Amino acid sequence: MAKEIRSLLIVGAGAVGAAVAGIVGDSDPSAVSILAGGERLRRYRREGFLLNGARRDFALVSSADRSEPDLVIVAVKSYQLPVAIEDMRNHVGPSTLVLSLLNGISSEDMLSAAFGRDRVPLAMILGIDAVREGNSTRFSGTGKIHFGDAVNVKGSWSERVSRIARFFERTGVACVVPEDMIRSLWYKFMINVGINQASAVLRAPYGVFQSMPEAKEVMESAMRETVALSKSLGTGLRDADVVAWYDTLMKLAADGKTSMLQDVEAGRKTEVEAFAGTVIDLGEAAGIAVPVNRTLFNLIRAIERGYGCA
Repeated sequence: MAKEIRSLLIVGAGAVGAAVAGIVGDSDPSAVSILAGGERLRRYRREGFLLNGARRDFALVSSADRSEPDLVIVAVKSYQLPVAIEDMRNHVGPSTLVLSLLNGISSEDMLSAAFGRDRVPLAMILGIDAVREGNSTRFSGTGKIHFGDAVNVKGSWSERVSRIARFFERTGVACVVPEDMIRSLWYKFMINVGINQASAVLRAPYGVFQSMPEAKEVMESAMRETVALSKSLGTGLRDADVVAWYDTLMKLAADGKTSMLQDVEAGRKTEVEAFAGTVIDLGEAAGIAVPVNRTLFNLIRAIERGYGCA
């Protein structure tokens, strides 16, 4: 039997990564380390992390160091993944498992190509409302990590899934192992395509989508195009999933902001290629029109160019 997971390396200490580090650290501070380099490493050493107003310090490692954590959680932006993979190479040992909490639906394939499919279960996080400003992260809802193999039968999970589940249970990380993980990934993708992009264009926090019909329609239109693609590709989404999303949305803090809105407000590159860009590519391949996502793609790229992000 493989050893229990006792050590966690976070790659990408943004809003989601820092929040997960804090949750695990509350239970077992010695279990968590964070990968960083250059000025970021120096800043983390100097300033630490502020999680809901309280300073937290975690062990820090660089890409040049060598370690062999039992679990690596990757939480960078989708366009940062190629560099993150190279930075991780000294930290993925023979028994290390890798979980991706990236947005989009392609990160597991990239990580598997680098480290092997047997190391990379499928994963995503849903329901977290973390907002990052500088070294400060605030969140009221910690969300829930969904992870597993493509198909997971309760009572007969694979060894790797069982190991991660036991670690999350021991360290207080809310999680669920869905029976159909492919559908779960596409469900999160549908949400991101909808609210992330609509919030970036409208500069609107969650509360606007909880109450304003016009904003809801923009969000839902982009989501419905994703559902149509899923039906074509057989990845499990249904029309009712658009409505089901409101069960989660209504629990989020009204002043909370999506990651893409935070990027736009900070003048950073967004993940529009991973959202609308992917929908457009898949739509062209499947012969399905996706005019809403084409419009959102153009609007968000125009916003990026407006603050100098080519």
